[in-house]
Amino acid sequence: MVSETTSTPEESFDDPNLVEGAEAERAIAVDVGERLVEVRDLTMRFGGLLALDSVSFDINRGEILGLIGPNGAGKTTCFNAMTGVYRPTSGDVLLEGVSLKGRKQHRITRMGLARTFQNIRLFGEMTALENVVVGLDARHRTSVPGALLRLPRHIREERSAIDRAMALLEFVGIDQHAEKRARELSYGSQRRLEIARALATDPKLLCLDEPAAGFNPAEKEELMALIRTIRDEGYTVLLIEHDMKLVMGVTDRIVVLEFGKKLADDVPHAIRNDPRVIAAYLGEPEDDVA
Repeated sequence: MVSETTSTPEESFDDPNLVEGAEAERAIAVDVGERLVEVRDLTMRFGGLLALDSVSFDINRGEILGLIGPNGAGKTTCFNAMTGVYRPTSGDVLLEGVSLKGRKQHRITRMGLARTFQNIRLFGEMTALENVVVGLDARHRTSVPGALLRLPRHIREERSAIDRAMALLEFVGIDQHAEKRARELSYGSQRRLEIARALATDPKLLCLDEPAAGFNPAEKEELMALIRTIRDEGYTVLLIEHDMKLVMGVTDRIVVLEFGKKLADDVPHAIRNDPRVIAAYLGEPEDDVA
């Protein structure tokens, strides 16, 4: 098992020089604040288990949306249904008005939805740099014959991919580990590498599934700064996270699930004081306990 180490200091994420070159040229069809993703009556059944029950919410361009709830509430199932891991029983997900229903995972990634996983999924024997380059392949246009023959277009794309992958590693604070194999990185650095690889696909929506799992308090503070910087660079973020301090500190709006249904959808302050959320997610107040 890899050990945890503290990551790059928080202030490094506020340095504009670090993000230069990390952002691809993106043609985004909606302005900040406009609707980017629509989740409509999303339902997911596994045999007799109803994991999602007609869940609907929107994600606006340029926001950080938190998706929270107790264990078993359906958060990761919702992620999986949105990104093509599962095919929903019914309902739909629209990205910029285009249905994702029935599309395969790699198609959804190309359309602009990228994600990290609750359990880290990296190519352990590849270097950190190579892992990010794999993410960049989602946007490459070189044909297989072109790659085999190393035609000029392929060579240009290859050089560009290496440059941008290095910029992304710098952006997330682990460029010094570019030549290390992924399995040799600390746990915290592996989490950052997953984020860099997801960013490499040039997403319109970046879905982060418990990115702070296993982090110490200092690393969580640094992660919050990184997520804010990602948003400031023009990305929209959907975040699943159990750490309420992190969720309340970084999100613009929060959707709460309970038993597969949407319980609440509001700004962090309102969610924090919602009696239904307190009862379902944070536990019953002592005065109400028999």
